[in-house]
Amino acid sequence: MSNQVGIQYLPICHHYELSVVIGKGHSGSSSIFLAKHLPTASLIAIKKINVEVWDRELSYIQNEIILTQQLSHPNILQLHCSFVKGHELWIVMPLMAFGSCRDLIHAYFNSGLPEQAILFILRDVLLAVEYIHQRGIIHRGIKASHVLISKNGQVCLTGLHNSYNTIQNGKKLRKVHDFPIHSVDCLQSFSPELLHQNLAGYNFKSDIYSIGILICELANGQSPFSDMPATQMLLEKLNGTKPKLADSTTVGDFIIDDDGNDDQPGTTQERADVIFFKRTFSQNLHEFTSECLELDVVKRPSATQLLNHSVFKSIKNRPSSSLPSLLQPVTPLTDLAKVPRDLSAEEDDFTRKMSEVSMQEDWTF
Repeated sequence: MSNQVGIQYLPICHHYELSVVIGKGHSGSSSIFLAKHLPTASLIAIKKINVEVWDRELSYIQNEIILTQQLSHPNILQLHCSFVKGHELWIVMPLMAFGSCRDLIHAYFNSGLPEQAILFILRDVLLAVEYIHQRGIIHRGIKASHVLISKNGQVCLTGLHNSYNTIQNGKKLRKVHDFPIHSVDCLQSFSPELLHQNLAGYNFKSDIYSIGILICELANGQSPFSDMPATQMLLEKLNGTKPKLADSTTVGDFIIDDDGNDDQPGTTQERADVIFFKRTFSQNLHEFTSECLELDVVKRPSATQLLNHSVFKSIKNRPSSSLPSLLQPVTPLTDLAKVPRDLSAEEDDFTRKMSEVSMQEDWTF
C-alpha cells in the first residue's frame, strides 16, 4: 500500500484532502486532483474515476491497476493505493511536479524542448521500455502526455492502459494481432505495422517507432501527423514517410508551398519559420530518430540497443537531477499555498491561473 520508503498510503478516504483538478481523462469521466496526504502533509496526485460511467470497462481499469502494481522500476509511475468511495474509484499516486512533457510544451516550450533535456527524458523512457519489454509487455501508448517528470527530474512512463502482455498461457507470443480498444488519442504514435492490422502482426519494436514519434513531439512541439485525417496518416506511415526534427539542416523539408501545404507530409506545423530553423540538433539525434522510425521492423533497434547509442555520450555521467535546470523558466508544482482552491474551476481556467506548470493534456498513470 506504499511505494515510498517511510510513508504508508492507506486506502482510507479521510487521509486525503483534494485541492484542485490538474488533469482530466477518459472522455471527462475521470479527473486528476492535486491532493494532500494528511498524515504526512505531503503532496500527492489522486485520480478519480466514475465507475458508473465506466461500468462496462471496469475490468479494463482493474487490469491496469494490477499490472502497474506488479511492476517495480524507478522510471515507471507507481501507485500508492486505490479504493472505492461511493461510485468513484480513487487511485493515489506520486505527484509528478513538472507534469507531463506535453504540459511543458504547452507551458513554455511551444517550439520544442532543448536537445539536452530531450536526451535526459529519452534515456529514462528507454530504461522503462527496456524493463517492460523484458517482462513481455508492449506499451502501445508512448507519447508526451504519458511521460511525467518529478520535481527532482525523475522521468516516469505512464499510460499502461493500452499495454499488452505477450505472455499467454505461459508462452511468449512472437507476434501480436490485438488492437487497443481505447486508442483514439494514441493513433499518431502507433507504428505502421500496428495500424496495418495484417497477418504479420507486430511486436515490441512497435514501441520503438512510438519513441521516434515522441522525439519529434518533444523536439518540434507538436506530434507528427496531427494535421491530417487518420486514413492519410496510415498511408503516409505505410509508405515509409519519416517525420523529421525541424532545424537548420531540415529547412528544405519544411518549406510551405504556394497553396499553404507542408511539402513534407506528417511533420510539424505550417509555421515553418526562423524559430525552428535557427537551431541545429546534433547529427546523432537526427540519426537516432530516423532509426526509431525505420519502416522495416527487423532493422529497427531494440530499447537495449538504443540505450547504447552514441547520442547519450554527452549525458553519460550526469544524473537525472540535472534535468530541472534545463526546464527553466518552468518551475515544479510544489507549494499548495499557491494553488487556487476553486474545485469547480474548469481545467483551462486553472491552467491560466497557474504560473508553474500548464496541465492541458490527460495526466494518466
